[in-house]
Order: sequence, then structure tokens, then C-alpha cells
Amino acid sequence: MTEHKRDYTPVKIHLTTSISQEGEKETISFTTFGRYYQKAGAYFLKYDEVLEEGTVKTIVKVKETTGLIMRSGALKMRLAFDLRTKMNGSYESAHGTFLLQTTTKKLSHTMLSDTEGEILLIYDLSMQGSVVGTYKMNITYKEDLEA
Repeated sequence: MTEHKRDYTPVKIHLTTSISQEGEKETISFTTFGRYYQKAGAYFLKYDEVLEEGTVKTIVKVKETTGLIMRSGALKMRLAFDLRTKMNGSYESAHGTFLLQTTTKKLSHTMLSDTEGEILLIYDLSMQGSVVGTYKMNITYKEDLEA
């Protein structure tokens, strides 16, 4: 299958996640390459993460006051975000499917240009009804001119 017109921009993505749990703080950071595109008033980033368990395909979607992170492959997870209400999600593991819930504290998408921007997401995460921590995700992306 050949693409006649590219409807996405190849981007370099830098993602930093800070997790605060019971006074402890952990920061995870990595850089990867992916695709950025707009569709129906929403902004999308698609990228792959290579973990010990295998490759995880990730899609991040942001639209005004809502967001969605979908992960598939070696890890399956769906997290929904809405500044106005708690949202349900799920995480599938070898031990079964767990109910997740997010309380979004901040959700913003700043476009620095047509091909460069930053997504900031701060939320409380609960699993099976118990709060597991506060997450702060900062995703920056910029057109990959070498792609």
C-alpha cells in the first residue's frame, strides 16, 4: 500500500512522567519517534515504546478539555481524561483486567508551530477504587526533519 499524500508529520517525541505516591516520587523519561496529526478537531501523537515485555503501540489524543491514552501490544491500557468529570479506564494484565479511574487536574496542548508543541497532563489515578498516585505527564514533540 502506498501513501500518496502524507496526512501526518514525523516527529521526535520527548516524554517525561513524574509519579507521586505516598510521599515518594519517581520520574520516567524517554525520547522516541512517531507521528503527529490532526483529525476532527483533535490532535494525535502515535508512537511505539519498546519495553522488556515487548513493543507497546501508544496513541495520545487531546481535544480541548478531554484526552485519551490508548496502549496496545505487549501492554493494553485505556485512560480517558476530562477536566469536568472523573473518567473510567482499564488496564489488562496476565492477572486480569483492572478498572482505572482518572481525576484530571490539568490538561493543556500548546502549539508552538504547526509541527511542534507540548501536551501537559496532570491527574490522580485510581485502580479498583484505590488511589495509586498523582501523575504528571509532559510530552513535547517537534518535526523530525530527517524522517
